[in-house]
Formats: sequence, C-alpha cells, structure tokens
Amino acid sequence: MEGTSEILEQAIEQLAKLPGTGRKSARRIALYLLKQDESSVMELGEALVNLKKEITRCTNCGVISDGDPCSICSSVKHQTGKVCVVEESQDVFLIEKTNEFHGRYHVLGGVISPLDNIGPDDVRIKQLMERINDEEENIEEVILALNPDSEGEATAYYINKLLKPFDDIKVTRIAYGIPMGTELEFIDEATLGRAFASRNTF
Repeated sequence: MEGTSEILEQAIEQLAKLPGTGRKSARRIALYLLKQDESSVMELGEALVNLKKEITRCTNCGVISDGDPCSICSSVKHQTGKVCVVEESQDVFLIEKTNEFHGRYHVLGGVISPLDNIGPDDVRIKQLMERINDEEENIEEVILALNPDSEGEATAYYINKLLKPFDDIKVTRIAYGIPMGTELEFIDEATLGRAFASRNTF
C-alpha cells in the first residue's frame, strides 16, 4: 500500500497471526511498540526468543517448564500418590493457583478427536500408562480433569477403560456444576444436568 511502511506492515502481518488478534489490534500493538524505547522492545524480543529456545517440557508429566524434571515433579509437597490428568499445561497453572491439589500432573497435550484425526496414540496416554505401571510413582488415584466437551468426555472414557484392570487405583473426575453467583435461569441444560449428576450430600 502506497504511503505506508513495508517494515510496519510486516510487523502487523506477524502480530495478526496471534490468537484473538486481528489486523486492527495488530496495527495498534505495532504502533505502540514503535513508541517504546529500544531497550523495552529488545527485552520483549529477547523474552520471545527465549520462550521458544529455552523452555522445555518435563519428560515425566509433560508440563511446560524451565527445567527437566519440572518443579512440581521435583517437589516433595506434590508426592502424594495422586495424579491429575489434564489436557494442556495451562490447566496445570490454573489448578496450582487454587492451592487445593498437592499431587502430581499428567499433561496429555490434547484430547482424542476422531474428526480431527487425533487418536489415543497422538496424545500422551501411553506415557500415562507407563507411569501407572511404574512402582516408583506409587500412584493410588488418577483424577481426570478434562474439559466437559465431547472430546474431553471421549478421552476420559478411554482412559477410565484402560485403568479398569488396576483394582488398587481409584479413578475420579473433577465435579462440574454451577458457578458461584450464577442464577439457575442463566445455566444451560448440559451444565445443570451435570450439577444434578455430581450432587453431594449437604
């Protein structure tokens, strides 16, 4: 486009590839960065390069980490015989913020989705079973904390089926229900149904 900077347009094009960022937002970010001093922009660039180059995944649980094993797998506090199975690393970060769970994690790196040609071998289910069979892990409970959509349900069902022969391992799932402060009239049928199915003694 005549009268515009080709370098600016290249930056906008790259920023627009970020999730939830259209060209308008990308242009605003690029112009904001242009106004910042060079050291701030260089620090951002260095942080992004390090994000790709330096960060790793824990070979044990699969969570994004600075080291291997990760701080959770290395922590004495988290050695409780419980393993929480989640879809992605961001789920681990959310659960850790609650300070309610003190076990270990297993990140699948996705869920079974036949429509997307993603089968059990494409996610870290095999690695989970290796951990189950590892006596040093001493796993007593597997908690399924997958998203309550069709793919999450299919994956949870598949894992539960694999764990059926292990009589000494309890398989549980996190409860799904009504968020605090929400009125019933605004709850969808599926969520309300889950709330009834997961009800507890008062």
